[in-house]
Amino acid sequence: MSRLWGHVAFRLALGCGVLALGSMAVVSAAFYFGTVGVLERNTDGYLISVGQRLVRHDRSRGGEALRQEIQRLLTDGIDQDTEVYLLVEPNGREIVGNITGWTLAAAPLDRLTDLTVTRYGRPSLSRLLPRRLPDGSILVVGRDMQDRREIEQLVWRALLAGGAAALLLAIGGAFLFRRQLEHRIGAIRRIALEIEAGDLGRRIPVSAADDEFARLNRDINHMLDRIEHLMDGIRHVSNAIAHDLRTPLARIRSRLEETLCLNEGMTGLVETSRFAIQQIDELIRMLDTLLQIAEAESGARRLSFTRIPLASVVSDVAELYDAAAEAEGITLVTATEGRATPLGDRQLLASAVANLVDNALKYAGSGAMVRVRTTEHRDTVSIIVEDDGPGIPLAERARVIDRFYRLDRSRGLPGNGLGLSIVTAVASLHWGKLYLEDANPGLRARIVLPGSEAAELPAEGLTDTLALGTPA
Repeated sequence: MSRLWGHVAFRLALGCGVLALGSMAVVSAAFYFGTVGVLERNTDGYLISVGQRLVRHDRSRGGEALRQEIQRLLTDGIDQDTEVYLLVEPNGREIVGNITGWTLAAAPLDRLTDLTVTRYGRPSLSRLLPRRLPDGSILVVGRDMQDRREIEQLVWRALLAGGAAALLLAIGGAFLFRRQLEHRIGAIRRIALEIEAGDLGRRIPVSAADDEFARLNRDINHMLDRIEHLMDGIRHVSNAIAHDLRTPLARIRSRLEETLCLNEGMTGLVETSRFAIQQIDELIRMLDTLLQIAEAESGARRLSFTRIPLASVVSDVAELYDAAAEAEGITLVTATEGRATPLGDRQLLASAVANLVDNALKYAGSGAMVRVRTTEHRDTVSIIVEDDGPGIPLAERARVIDRFYRLDRSRGLPGNGLGLSIVTAVASLHWGKLYLEDANPGLRARIVLPGSEAAELPAEGLTDTLALGTPA
């Protein structure tokens, strides 16, 4: 029993069965008191009414008239099968009536009592109401309850049969409910065990019925898709980190070995040290960038979110890159629309905008124009960095946000392929999305965030953070 009690399905099925039986008991009680109870109350009311009428008859016309009235009631043919009357003198002698075997001790005065008496020579379970008259005589008014008892037994048999059927249905329904529940849960457990064994591609079947289990299975499948995507990303990042660490470390080792073999003296050692420091600094920057991405994806920075004026963020980033743009012969212009103040982290938003501007300056080419602007639209705000350079082919846009991924034409340029990964992580952290669009010519990178008046920031913005078209 304790083993069964440990199953949620068993406890739920048992609870449903108990609830069904309890409901049946309440309905049965209501039915019983609505039938048998009403009949008994009607009988009691009738006996009290008849007794009061006969007492008034005695007071107004005397004892002899009462005897004649009782004799008339016994012979009028009305309720002859059930009526009970008895008039007894103070000394106990019977005056008129149709029962024997009544005693004052068995049926006290002015109280309705069920008593077995002899009526017309046969035993009769009757309901009696004895009353004392002014002259000391005792009047007994009653009714034979045999027909009422038969009705009561019929009701009890019907209720017991209905209760037994309800019990069987409750037990059968509980087992069926438990079986169905365990079947649905068992499918989830089997898939979970297969995934635990390493098959990350397994998914839970989703039934056509849009019930709670179907919605749960869809949510779990979405979670598994996300986990598989993250695991693939981790494997890719691990391979990329290993490759990106191995290359500079190999260059440092080769340079140090070359310096030692050639015995270039102090000057050679100084140059080699500078080269090693430069390579190590690049590795540190790459690791810092990965840590920044991980911190953004964890969501911990949301605790310090405040309202951020985007115009100030854009102007600060433009000022920072203005000299670099001028040196490359690139025109860098800014524009702001409205007073967008989304909820966020100023440092992270500035980092995201800086990465987009840095990419635009790096890949747009000399003589290009880079525009940085903010816009407001309904309940969203956007940060847009647009250039008129070569852009990114449509087939590559879904991959450029992957960590360490770089286009073929950019492999000779400085960088490690983490810039758009940072932007994607920051957009997700701010309940937003990154859109990469064709600027004809060039590339338009758009970060869309919830607007200043957003009362509740949607959690679903944490997924699907890259879009290849125009934001909805």
